[in-house]
Amino acid sequence: MEEHNIIKVEGLCKSFGDLQVLNDITTEFKEKQVVSIIGPSGGGKSTFLRCLNLLETPTSGSIIFRDVDLCAKGVDINVHRQKIGMVFQHFNLFNNMNVMKNLTVAPMRIKGMEQDEAEAKAMTFLKRMGLEDKVTSYPSQLSGGQKQRIAIVRSLMMEPDVMLFDEPTSALDPEMIGEVLDVIKQLAVEGMTMIIVTHEMRFAREVSNRILFLDGGRIDEDRSAAEFFDDPHSPRLISFLQKVL
Repeated sequence: MEEHNIIKVEGLCKSFGDLQVLNDITTEFKEKQVVSIIGPSGGGKSTFLRCLNLLETPTSGSIIFRDVDLCAKGVDINVHRQKIGMVFQHFNLFNNMNVMKNLTVAPMRIKGMEQDEAEAKAMTFLKRMGLEDKVTSYPSQLSGGQKQRIAIVRSLMMEPDVMLFDEPTSALDPEMIGEVLDVIKQLAVEGMTMIIVTHEMRFAREVSNRILFLDGGRIDEDRSAAEFFDDPHSPRLISFLQKVL
């Protein structure tokens, strides 16, 4: 069965004043694929990810999601953003709300979901994550790994078509990284479309269909996970892998 594009990026550029962070990026992401984005710090990875749902406004270019150019004038980005889940490295939970409230406030307010339905759905996800005993806990009472799993559930509550992960393990203690990566691996098995900025090379190789190497605001290499690590072409990528593997 042919896989369809869910996001298509054409000629994407992003500058902050005189600093050009993204330079003429063109690529596409297909449904049910997991694509990891790796590269050196300052290469534009997080900026690129944040442009995909217009948390950063591109300087020029197009981002076409489900045949709609999100950069076009008159497009209500909030409508489309509901279908593009985002998980940040620092969780971004509401500290004044307990876990259940964190999970249900958006589906109830934005999607008009009834409270009983939202809470039942949240409990289903929490049980899958092994966090059903944290329903009344506040973020300050959770470990970093628990907070990140709650953040993932919060995105799943909105039934997204694609999930964006911005270095989801970089703020975690080493022993907590595995529990978050296990959740992402399970989502991959279930067919969730995901685009993941990560420094976890072994994880990227294991879970990804494709890997992009972003350096200097450009895609320097775009290959299958096996080819990316076993047969890198770009001298810059070869140098990078020698340092991180």
